[in-house]
Amino acid sequence: MKLFTYLSELLGRKVYFENKQYAGKVCDISMRLNEAVFPMAEYFIIQKGVFKKQYAKIYLNVIKRVGYRIKLNIDRSKMEYSKDSIRPEFSLCFDILDQQVVDMNDQKVVRVNDVHLMMVDRQLYLAHVDVGLRGLIRRLEWTGFVDFIVKLFAPEAKYLKQEELISWKNTHVLTLGRTKNVIRSDIVRNRLAKIPAAELADIMEDLDVFDKLSLFKTFSVDLQRKVFADMAIQEKEELVDHLGDREAGDLLENIPADEATDLLHNLPKEKTKQLMRFMHSKTSKKLRMLLGYAQDTAGGLMTTEYLYLGADALVKDAIQKIKDNVDYPGNLFHIYIVDEKHALKGITSLRHFINKDPSRPLMEACYPSDVFVRLDDGMEEVALLLEKYKFSSIPVLDEYGILQGAITSDDVMEELITLTWKKYKDQI
Repeated sequence: MKLFTYLSELLGRKVYFENKQYAGKVCDISMRLNEAVFPMAEYFIIQKGVFKKQYAKIYLNVIKRVGYRIKLNIDRSKMEYSKDSIRPEFSLCFDILDQQVVDMNDQKVVRVNDVHLMMVDRQLYLAHVDVGLRGLIRRLEWTGFVDFIVKLFAPEAKYLKQEELISWKNTHVLTLGRTKNVIRSDIVRNRLAKIPAAELADIMEDLDVFDKLSLFKTFSVDLQRKVFADMAIQEKEELVDHLGDREAGDLLENIPADEATDLLHNLPKEKTKQLMRFMHSKTSKKLRMLLGYAQDTAGGLMTTEYLYLGADALVKDAIQKIKDNVDYPGNLFHIYIVDEKHALKGITSLRHFINKDPSRPLMEACYPSDVFVRLDDGMEEVALLLEKYKFSSIPVLDEYGILQGAITSDDVMEELITLTWKKYKDQI
């Protein structure tokens, strides 16, 4: 066999025993499912017969030569056939061909049209997946005809010169038979972790629910939370519907409270109650409180994740607070100053105190006036204050001046866009 070949060139190839007796034709190739960067072929699967089909395995050590025909170095008596089709744990035709994969270099989802194989020391390895038009034409056995037409009308076309191959190590198969994943967890997770969560969320948007779930479950727990937080509300609903209640509850417990609340508002009440059972009592109590507010009020928009310090805090305490919370799900740039009863005494931000003397009181770095909204204030009022003072977040107080939460400009904008879309979508 030549150094590189394509799966489409091997499929259907006739196989003969040592005595030139017909053995069957290649219909699939089983690969070893392990953590190897490039999986190695385990055996060929051949098929013979039309109405009464029979199947057999051909291990690579019995293959004498691969050419126009495949010749074996064994005779018929040593071959065992089965009436049942052979379904390996991981095979090229069933699990790779026509599947969608994530190209982790270009960060996009593509479809596999062919598989590029490499022969080294009489062992066959999965080297690349072919995602180009040429791979599809090759499978249809139209290469000669299509090449002739393209050369005739566009001799410089990229189609003739450039294969669209993606190295197997840079891909992740989304689903295998809709039921299981390729087990390359360490390799996959390391590569996926380098793709920004927002871009992974965009990738998932174009997938069906089975592929979403398959890809999502390959993420680390931390990456799952980040990606989930960046998904659109409809995407979150769909994913939660197909996750187990315990998995979904744990996920919602570890994302910003305002985002969890937005999602729970959209789920059926019974589903919300069920998910709450799998959360810690402190978290479920906080979410129940947020769910009690209308979505278009400050209470419904706010998050309960924010950074705060006491009135006696110094500038250096605020800097350390931010350093200690780099993975904090809430707003990192604003710090709220509260008294012992948690009443708001001041607001400051990183840009306001970063150049101050670290030993000075933090209260000296507060904004000139307190700007806040009440729990029952409407979204329009929140938006106007954010615009007027050019703040990226604003605190929410109850009637006694106790700090209850904070609203970011992103939260308001997202809600405004949603409401506007609902109002005018029929006119677009």
